[in-house]
Amino acid sequence: MVTANIASHLPVLAAKQPDTYAVVKQSKKKLEKASYETAYSYKELDEISDLIANGLEAYGIKKGTRTVLMVKPGLDFFALVFALFKLEAVLVAVDPGMGIKNLGKCLQEAEPEAFIGNTTANIAKVVLGWSKGTIHKIVLVGGNVLSKPFLTDLEKIKLLGKKSKRIKKETKAEDIAAILFTSGSTGIPKGVVYTHANFTAQVNALKELYNIQPGEVDLATFPLFALFAPALGMTSIIPVMDFTKPGSVDPIRIIDAVTQYKCTNMFGSPALLHRVGKWAENKEVKLPSLKRVLSAGAPVSSSVLDRFKVLLNYETQIFTPYGATESLPVSSIGSNEILNKTARDTATGKGICVGQPVSCLEVGIIKITDDIISEWNDELVLPANQIGEICVKGPQVTRSYFNRNKETGLTKIRCKDGFYHRMGDTGYLDDENRLWFCGRKSHRVMTESESMFTICCEAIFNSHPFVFRSALVGAICNNKTVPVICIELESEHKKFNKKELTEELLMLAAGSELTKNIKHILFHSAFPVDVRHNAKIGREKLADWATEVLF
Repeated sequence: MVTANIASHLPVLAAKQPDTYAVVKQSKKKLEKASYETAYSYKELDEISDLIANGLEAYGIKKGTRTVLMVKPGLDFFALVFALFKLEAVLVAVDPGMGIKNLGKCLQEAEPEAFIGNTTANIAKVVLGWSKGTIHKIVLVGGNVLSKPFLTDLEKIKLLGKKSKRIKKETKAEDIAAILFTSGSTGIPKGVVYTHANFTAQVNALKELYNIQPGEVDLATFPLFALFAPALGMTSIIPVMDFTKPGSVDPIRIIDAVTQYKCTNMFGSPALLHRVGKWAENKEVKLPSLKRVLSAGAPVSSSVLDRFKVLLNYETQIFTPYGATESLPVSSIGSNEILNKTARDTATGKGICVGQPVSCLEVGIIKITDDIISEWNDELVLPANQIGEICVKGPQVTRSYFNRNKETGLTKIRCKDGFYHRMGDTGYLDDENRLWFCGRKSHRVMTESESMFTICCEAIFNSHPFVFRSALVGAICNNKTVPVICIELESEHKKFNKKELTEELLMLAAGSELTKNIKHILFHSAFPVDVRHNAKIGREKLADWATEVLF
């Protein structure tokens, strides 16, 4: 019987489809078949995660124990995540690519009591002193350890698990399941508190949105999203790639994985889709097994959709769910509607359409303010087609940040039947109740005469065939904000005459009411991007760079 615990799907599926693979790790040798050592069936994943959960509890990691997991995506990663969920410990998940400084701050904030990691992560923890005042239990994965009371390894945990058995408790829907950190694209990453109910709502929403069926095969290029696959009855394929650098992935590895395992579902960041699609241009490559492709983490340009869609069957769509770590999914739209309808409006500066809100979610657009809003009032809500801040309410919306009371206060608005979360994004609802995204609230450029929204303004320049992407930033001159457009060119056009190109781009700017006041164009070799998806542009860094170059 499925209970509130997000891991309760696993034993149910283990009974229904015991021999179906739950997780498979792609071999580094091309087209090598999965073996027992590189795959877990549903029955095996359920049994090994039970064994590890028993052992962890015997070792002293119990319900509510905040536990950092720093293990590379693979069989151990999946087994440990489900073991922690079954145990009702609190999974603390951080991106290793977020940088040493941010990692230290995040772990200090999370106040973890236990640490499960590989040898490299454990050495870094010791050398850099991560959470040395709070961590009292350490499990090393993939290495031998000295005999110390606070340090053991995964194999010993499994042995403990054989000798002991958990006392199974009933998980409450509002029990904390995990602390997942944001990407930190607009500052220090924040720890988002997830309950088992939040995870369950996400699984149900994804299943309803995309009609995902048990027995499908998912290519897992983003580890945390991959955790939904077993709950949905899919086989999760872990490709050979550096998960902190999806924008630098080897396209052949991705194509081989889809082909070898006949993947029906794929999640890929916009940067990954761009790289694979660009490589496959003018090659006779097809991925006929895919029923759908999902891409999120940053806006997906119509050019990226166009390129990647060539690889798919005619009826297969690329869906771009909109959301954030604090709430996912909020809305969704398919490539057919984007390419045939909304892309034209996007190109004229109306923002990016991210589709209809999901059925279980309420979306409201409120007047933009940086102040705290304690109580919801319907008078806050703006009419259709007026840009404001996007607010959402629903079962997948998380309630708070861990140890960040100020940020929680700034982003949550109490209402009579719960709360709204302020997404920190600007946008609007159109006459068809479709949601349009206009950029991060903190990224809008405020000049003396107007407010300029990044996504809307950048679209004018992105229409130039030589432009890969652009970024609107505010440079500072004599304490005044000056709008500047930074340009990253497509790789094959980076040696083009910049003076001539600047003139063309300024003509584009002059032709739109949105961009007519932009007089500065700067070319940048490679934009700074987030570590999670390699797609969110680091506009704060670009603004500092633009100020330094111009003034």
